[in-house]
Amino acid sequence: MPQLILVTGPARSGKSEWAESWAKQTEKSVVYIATSAVSADDVEWQQRIELHRARRPDGWRCQEVPKELANAIQAADANDCLLIDSLGTWLANQLEQDERAWQRCVDELVVTLNPPPCDVILVAEETGWGVVPAYPLGRKFRDRLGYLVRRIGAIATQVYLITGGYALDLTHLGKPLPSPHRPN
Repeated sequence: MPQLILVTGPARSGKSEWAESWAKQTEKSVVYIATSAVSADDVEWQQRIELHRARRPDGWRCQEVPKELANAIQAADANDCLLIDSLGTWLANQLEQDERAWQRCVDELVVTLNPPPCDVILVAEETGWGVVPAYPLGRKFRDRLGYLVRRIGAIATQVYLITGGYALDLTHLGKPLPSPHRPN
């Protein structure tokens, strides 16, 4: 049965490396789904992308999917392992959507992942551990990402929190909360 694995944590915690090592262990054909929109003007972002590329084995296929994530998942082969990096970047690419459109997008993604068509490893950032952003767009991003990660976590086979140099298996250490309510 296909697994849905959620890997979450703060910036620079090792989330992507953990997800990549997990994908290697599956011994399946890995499809790396990069949600980043590539910008030639952003040199620092290009350097980050290159670090990710350099870590990936040569045999992995890469798809750039900045928006149509549910469609990319639906098109996967049952023998693949999809590594999706990251939900926060995917959300940022469509932050301009109004609340109804965003909710439809989240619902479509959750339906596509429940159950997943193949093994899927999702990387997600944790942004809500600090102060409340002082500007509306920052609060919108933080709230939407928290809701999205919670929705995915509710259906995931396994959930890992990567922090302080450790991978914590929340599926075994924690107790699940009820499904989240839709945001106002």
